[in-house]
Amino acid sequence: MHRLEGIERAYPWGSRTAIPQLKGDQAPAPHPIAELWFGAHPASPSTVDGEPLSELIAQQPSAWLGERIADRYQNRLPYLVKILAADEPLSLQAHPSKQQAEDGWERENALGIPVGGAQRNYKDDNHKPEVLVALSEFEAMAGFRPLAQTIQLLRQLNCAAMERYLHMIDDGQALAEKEEENRLRALFTTWITIPTAARAELIQNLIGAIDALDETQVEPWIAHTVHNVRAINERYPNDIGVLGALLLNHVRLEPGEAIYLRAGSLHAYLHGVGVEVMANSDNVLRGGLTTKHVDVPELVKVLGFAPLVDPFVTTQSTTRAGTTITRYPVPIEDFTLSCAHIDAANPPLDLELNGPTILVATAGELTVTDAAGEQLTLRPTEAVWVDERDRAVSVATSESAHLFWAFA
Repeated sequence: MHRLEGIERAYPWGSRTAIPQLKGDQAPAPHPIAELWFGAHPASPSTVDGEPLSELIAQQPSAWLGERIADRYQNRLPYLVKILAADEPLSLQAHPSKQQAEDGWERENALGIPVGGAQRNYKDDNHKPEVLVALSEFEAMAGFRPLAQTIQLLRQLNCAAMERYLHMIDDGQALAEKEEENRLRALFTTWITIPTAARAELIQNLIGAIDALDETQVEPWIAHTVHNVRAINERYPNDIGVLGALLLNHVRLEPGEAIYLRAGSLHAYLHGVGVEVMANSDNVLRGGLTTKHVDVPELVKVLGFAPLVDPFVTTQSTTRAGTTITRYPVPIEDFTLSCAHIDAANPPLDLELNGPTILVATAGELTVTDAAGEQLTLRPTEAVWVDERDRAVSVATSESAHLFWAFA
């Protein structure tokens, strides 16, 4: 068992206050802190006693990962844990499948594009499915909504400039699943490739229709969507992400709720604080809402256009000695994520861990004890690494505390 030092990542969309407040600091940070990384990705590996976790694993993979994980994932930790804090929208983005990532990694290496270069799409050869659990109220755009709802939205906006695009997706007939995907693909690829001046004119007409909409006469999800579209246009005027927002599920999460995004899901986190766990990758294909590198053809190539009917994760809860444990099941093998609210009145929570584990505190103060009796104190935003040699740990608190743990 080892204390794991997270690595801060500063991006313009981050928050100067959210992560400092989690830590208990009152003063804002001098710059926006967007993420804290806990893991072994080569871009920002966490450290153990000053040594990068990635190097420690490379030196003794079986000891740090166990033979099962070392063999299955080529001596690499298969997941990455983050605390994410967004004061502004992240880029409109998607992540590749495993095969797409391997192909893109090899192709860009062959072209001689530096791994850290601004024009680089593929920072590694891995996929990046991800789950985000809200710590605060959290807003996101997550996956294409069913086409019937988008048709309903465009009809109610009654925007003349949108009529030709409405006809692209609505012929009055019921659609088979594949045809729904094809029409979403046709509409999105048309919007993302129209000339800048034409896009600006279309968006201005759209915003005019939104401003004229009587929101008391529409369903709440439509009102939320148009508010979101307007806000995005104020932050990124005439950006392609404004049109993309018309097609995506706009979701609001309460603390403890989670969404899962598979490979190819178009999405953008909008505002809030959460714990994010993903396959161990930093591959991002961007389409808008950013000043970073945008590669439209590559984004379209990795996108999946099957509507995401429900991005929310159905949790599984159990109670052990008075403590409720919530599991966030996802359809991949790279990681398992759980959390627990632990109170002083409850006995210590014993965790039997099935692989290399990262424990992160997000509220309260916890004491983690391993089988040998060694103890580490965890405060919010602090983490512990439990490797193959220390699978059994117990966690206790003298107050009310909140703990997440991920393992492979």
